[in-house]
Amino acid sequence: MSASKSSLAALTLGAIGVVYGDIGTSVLYAMKEVFGSGHVPFTEENVYGILSIFFWTLTVIVSLKYVVLVLRADNKGEGGLVAMLALASQSVKDRPRLRRVLLLVGVFGTCLFYGDGVITPAISVLSAVEGLEVISPTFKKYVIPITLVILFCLFAVQKRGTAGIGKFFGPITVVWFLTIATLGVVHIMEDPDILWAISPTYALGFIWKQPGTTFIILGAVVLCVTGGEALYADMGHFGKKPIRVAWFSIVMPCLTLNYFGQGALLLTHPEAVKNPFFNMAPDWALIPLVILATMATVIASQALISGAFSVTKQIIQLGYLPRLQVMHTSVKDMGQIYLPFVNWGLFVTIVLAVVMFKSSSNLAAAYGIAVCTDMLITTVLTFYVIRHGWKYPLWLCIGATGFFFVVDFAFWASNLLKLFDGGWFPLLIGGVVFTLMLTWKDGRRLMNQKLKADAIDLPSFLEAVFVSPPTRVDGTAVFLTAEVGTVPNALLHNLKHNKVLHANNLFVTVRSHETPWIGLDKRIEIDSLGHDCWQVVINYGFKNDPDVPKALQHIKARGCDLNAMTTSYFLSRDTVVPTLGEGMAPWREKLFAQMHRNASAAADFLNLPNNAVVELGSKVEI
Repeated sequence: MSASKSSLAALTLGAIGVVYGDIGTSVLYAMKEVFGSGHVPFTEENVYGILSIFFWTLTVIVSLKYVVLVLRADNKGEGGLVAMLALASQSVKDRPRLRRVLLLVGVFGTCLFYGDGVITPAISVLSAVEGLEVISPTFKKYVIPITLVILFCLFAVQKRGTAGIGKFFGPITVVWFLTIATLGVVHIMEDPDILWAISPTYALGFIWKQPGTTFIILGAVVLCVTGGEALYADMGHFGKKPIRVAWFSIVMPCLTLNYFGQGALLLTHPEAVKNPFFNMAPDWALIPLVILATMATVIASQALISGAFSVTKQIIQLGYLPRLQVMHTSVKDMGQIYLPFVNWGLFVTIVLAVVMFKSSSNLAAAYGIAVCTDMLITTVLTFYVIRHGWKYPLWLCIGATGFFFVVDFAFWASNLLKLFDGGWFPLLIGGVVFTLMLTWKDGRRLMNQKLKADAIDLPSFLEAVFVSPPTRVDGTAVFLTAEVGTVPNALLHNLKHNKVLHANNLFVTVRSHETPWIGLDKRIEIDSLGHDCWQVVINYGFKNDPDVPKALQHIKARGCDLNAMTTSYFLSRDTVVPTLGEGMAPWREKLFAQMHRNASAAADFLNLPNNAVVELGSKVEI
């Protein structure tokens, strides 16, 4: 086997484990929720109709929308709502008002990801453990405690990284897909006619005869595409081809076989509707199946937790959240990170969801609104990317995205019916995160405006200082400043209190851009200010890891030799003071001040050596 084929096979196996773990476990609860809702009369015609709707939902939303269209909209190889948001905002950068609206819509969609990140692990693990009830009703009282123990263990091991257990994800998930396909085939063989439900005529017939019922049950049907967004979000990890190969060769065929097997089972044993998935298995296979299902749901949850870490880091770099502690769990893979605050915040909220909703059926009512809103937002952003970024004709852009918009809107509208049954929960989570993000963004803007208004021009200041130069001491001073060309407060304090200036002085501004990666060739911009002083701008994409000392090594060729032993980093530690005025609402200013106070140290975020950092404080009124 050639190296390229080998790597394609390895990446495809990895994609099956990480990308498709979530959608692979939807067979546990999707069919159960449709027929368990009580809205669909139990007839052969309806079973065929529902199976056809399942198949064509998978085909239209996953195969056509995500695999064929959305995967093409990559941002330098990266995918996901943050990458799409950056791509869309860049496409309309000549239209400031539209760009602002798209940014708000995209950020809100990203916030809903956290709502999805709470519901998905809760419903997945809970539905797997509920298989114990099929073995014996006496296990019912143990379902929630066992679920919480499994979830605690999952979150407790996050700080160790996923490298060790990640290599088992693919093989276990492949075993899961082959198992669900085998279960499906066994029951399909008992009633092969069930395969006729692949014909869209059954879906269209059901919709035509029962439009009201169809609209209501779309909120449950959407469960069969849980994790569809992951195809796009994980594109940067695996690439388009492995994701497409995995979908068409393994995932979709296995899902289809299992759903059709569940349909065949229900036609012969209607009483199995309480839990059609686990009722497919013979008694001797129930315990192994519950164990395998639990492993599959843990893997699906792991992928979502890792995604939450990555998205949070990207959002921080785009300037919508304060700095949080980021720990790298692998020396080889810089993408493997752990954020303690996000990890335990997710865990507490998931525990709250499990305890509040108590069953996967109740959680199914909460699921859907967040993911359907994200699907709608992805479709809208895709339109602006292909219209304004790729310059495709208007009729083609409307044709390509309009159809998917109508489908997404139908699912979204149906899920609104579940708003008061639990749909409010992920929306509440998304709303809280959205408020935090906007408060941080607006607060930073006000703070920068205040600093700018009080700022002193750096070149003019240096000229004045060197008229009567202070004492120069050996070594290099690196002054971190938010604005290019302004005097850092840390420099003013250093001159006022220490009355010295270092032999070399670098005034460094770190900038984050709406692009995933910025290469080393564009990393550094440097201008000489004279008197052995330099203005330096370091550029990072939202997926780059900021490392100021490493970046500054690239300026040696410009005559500034950085010696790690004689370099000091000066930071200004600003304290925000909320004041009455034209800024934000008082409660938002107080919230921003609290967020600013609790943000992790800039030194850690920029990877500065702890023994070479000097922090000088100042107050900023907003």
